Amino acid sequence: MTKAHMKLSPCATRLLPVTAVLMMLSAVAGAAVPGITGPTFNLTAQPSYINQPDGQQVYSWGYGCSGAPTGFLPGAIAAANCPSMQIPGPTLIVNEGDTVTVNLTNGLPAAAGNTSILFPGFVVTSPSGSGVAGLLTQEAAPSGTVTYTFTAGSPGTRSYYSGTQGDLQVEMGLYGVIVVLPLPKNVPAACTTGIHAQNQVAQQPSAAHAGTEADFRLSQSAYDHSGSCYDREYMFQFSEMDANIHRQALAQVTALTGCTAGAPGCALQVATEPYHPSYFLINGRSMPDDMDGNYAAEYPHQPYNGNPHMHPGEEVLMRIVGQGRWQHPFHEHGNHVRILGRDGNMVLSASTISYAGASGAEQALAGPLLFTTTTTPGMAMDGIFYFTGRGLNWDMYGHNPASTTDPNAKLPCTPDANGYNTGAPTAINYFEWCQDHNKPLQAAPFGDLPTGGPATLPDANIVANGAWYSGSPYLGQDATTRATGPTSSFQPANIQANPAGERGWAFMWHSHNEREITTNNVFPGGMFMMMLVDSREFVIDESK
Repeated sequence: MTKAHMKLSPCATRLLPVTAVLMMLSAVAGAAVPGITGPTFNLTAQPSYINQPDGQQVYSWGYGCSGAPTGFLPGAIAAANCPSMQIPGPTLIVNEGDTVTVNLTNGLPAAAGNTSILFPGFVVTSPSGSGVAGLLTQEAAPSGTVTYTFTAGSPGTRSYYSGTQGDLQVEMGLYGVIVVLPLPKNVPAACTTGIHAQNQVAQQPSAAHAGTEADFRLSQSAYDHSGSCYDREYMFQFSEMDANIHRQALAQVTALTGCTAGAPGCALQVATEPYHPSYFLINGRSMPDDMDGNYAAEYPHQPYNGNPHMHPGEEVLMRIVGQGRWQHPFHEHGNHVRILGRDGNMVLSASTISYAGASGAEQALAGPLLFTTTTTPGMAMDGIFYFTGRGLNWDMYGHNPASTTDPNAKLPCTPDANGYNTGAPTAINYFEWCQDHNKPLQAAPFGDLPTGGPATLPDANIVANGAWYSGSPYLGQDATTRATGPTSSFQPANIQANPAGERGWAFMWHSHNEREITTNNVFPGGMFMMMLVDSREFVIDESK
């Protein structure tokens, strides 16, 4: 996206201009995939209000916990909680082969009638006498409870959502995700050895790292397959809201307060067409709220954030889910996303291949490389995002073998069989693309950089790179000094776009439907966030 796309409205209240969004990156935390553990889940459907960055509180319905859950994952995330209503609903985390039981209590207003949950992809049963018969599944009557039981089959990510009057209840917020993890014995050895083991070593205290990064993964592989190994993971649930529908629901619920469920006249008659969404959500929040921490106190009913973060060379598992009624074309700048599977089913070819570190040949991955992941309502995808800096045609660490002042400028780069510096996992430039080692960026460099140079950075008003992203085209603590010398063409106004001592790159990730990057028609907002790529000395803390 170029700066020519950035048109700001003077009508914004809490919404921020793009430069302010970059400035606030110093306060963001990682996202991870927070959720609750089973295999038994006691849920309730309740009304409440969710916060939007335009200052509005939107009346909504959501699933939540009826009492304390069995546990929370990842365990290292502080302040984890499961309120009685949240959007999206609690992420249900189970293991393949588990017998899963979900007890749902209907806490919605009496006029809302019955409610339920569908679990697509699973064979679901309800005990005799549990709930009342509905069109698609057993339902919980107002103040009643229904039980669902199923066996968690193959690993992967799947959605769950209301099967009762879906045009209203899903719109109001009754949806969530269930994650089925491979059994530890089924995690391929390739995912716990080799380069994936080195990536974990590289996150520990060393010359490159000032502190310890906890392992926030739910597993080491997305599926029982050596091609599904990963080093970090994040959840992205895309949905939209028509505020007019929510206002209608609140007005009718208020007018029918005290009515008896099932009595004549005690039923909502909310028109869900025409449909004009004004809020576009990632994990229940709009930008910039989606970049605040998980379980942040200011969003008591929107506990999950949507702010990915990585080091070069790490394979990032994206659990992508379409909720709501619209398709959402989400564009991940920086690289394609390699799709592993859809709705818990790996996309494989008939041919076989031996993956690095695997004990033998397996069916080859056949999922597409997507530059935009378009989510169909109810569909879930698992995919891998990968970034190393290969192909930039300049040394993104700004090395200079002739340096007399900066030891980090003289780090070596020894290519492995694939051309990367993977023999030194404790080095700042671990996973550097060695073909670009010692290549300066500018024809007339400054500071500690060598002279000459094969590349000149384009005007930042034309191509959104370098200063527009982070204040520097280089990774590393001394990147600011290298980018702001006397001949610098970079914009010093954006130098504080990252935390002190950190200089990474922020790739814009956003919907390619332009109205979906607004909040109530004000840009920037909606389905918009940043993928932060940091060099190894910056500790990514996903516990906040």
